[in-house]
Amino acid sequence: MIVFRIARTKHAHDLTGEGARLNGGRWNHKLTPCIYAPESRALTLLEYSVNVSIDDIPGSMSITTIEIPDNILQPVVNALPRNWRDSPAPSTAKDFGTGLLTAATHPVIKLPSAIIPEEFNYILNPLHKDSKAFKIIAVSDFVYEMRIKGM
Repeated sequence: MIVFRIARTKHAHDLTGEGARLNGGRWNHKLTPCIYAPESRALTLLEYSVNVSIDDIPGSMSITTIEIPDNILQPVVNALPRNWRDSPAPSTAKDFGTGLLTAATHPVIKLPSAIIPEEFNYILNPLHKDSKAFKIIAVSDFVYEMRIKGM
């Protein structure tokens, strides 16, 4: 399966999950590394856009195409915390995802997007024994369209 990630160019080849470890995310607490990689380029841009301020958009960006293994955990939506879509991301969602990541039963977790729940984000676990199966197959320059942020 193919997923995508937008990042600063200097981090385009990084599959350690260090950014999520340092900052946390919807499905992970700080100190828990993971890689957020949506299922399409468009969802990747949308997810990136809602999570960054206009002042923090770097001049040098890339979109990374990643091949992931088919060993994917997909929790049923009814198992997710009731408030998982809230903004900012609630601690219940962080607890849920961090629990799945630390259990490390699967290298990838498929979870719905809080923006478009019918589409999916893939949470890659760089600490899973099968994480070496994550394969970068392309890195391309990416120019952020400022009109998205109303500029």
